Amino acid sequence: MITVRLLVSVSICLAALSASASAERSDAQLGEALKSGRAFAIMRHAIAPGFSDPDNFDVDDCATQRNLSDEGRDQARRIGKWFKSQDINAADVFASQWCRCRDTAELLGLGPVDELPPLNSFFEAREQREPQTAALKRWLKSRLPIKRPLVLVTHQVNISALVGRSTRSGETLVVGIETDSKEYEVLGGFVQ
Repeated sequence: MITVRLLVSVSICLAALSASASAERSDAQLGEALKSGRAFAIMRHAIAPGFSDPDNFDVDDCATQRNLSDEGRDQARRIGKWFKSQDINAADVFASQWCRCRDTAELLGLGPVDELPPLNSFFEAREQREPQTAALKRWLKSRLPIKRPLVLVTHQVNISALVGRSTRSGETLVVGIETDSKEYEVLGGFVQ
């Protein structure tokens, strides 16, 4: 009996994954959505070994934080190349104040990077999830209509709170946004 239940559960999971994957757009479609102003990119910072932040964490001191590894810096550059392969050579780029996010954003090579506090991690301060996510939604609404490609570099917890989807290091999601909608639709994503 357990074996049958297990097989049914696995079959349901595989069907869901299949449906999810087939709903995602091609790279070209994602690039067009970003250029059209109907979507924005939100990404988790590139590879920064470790978990959470050290006890002596100071947002103004990169030496107290988890930082990008050489692999993470290379990954950030590859992600920037993806944007350029979609004919996106410049964008409005905003990042969390954490060094690993700012460094990722700068290595994309898409233009100046502005810090945006609603993109800061609330991993160690879970009570900030709702107010910070609400602030990010208000900020996004204030940007409509999106006039040129928009790229946000943040943390896994922030992305999960906004779009309900977990991400790996360096994973970029392209998220559809409509002026009259309160929800965001993940159109697709990629990891380089």
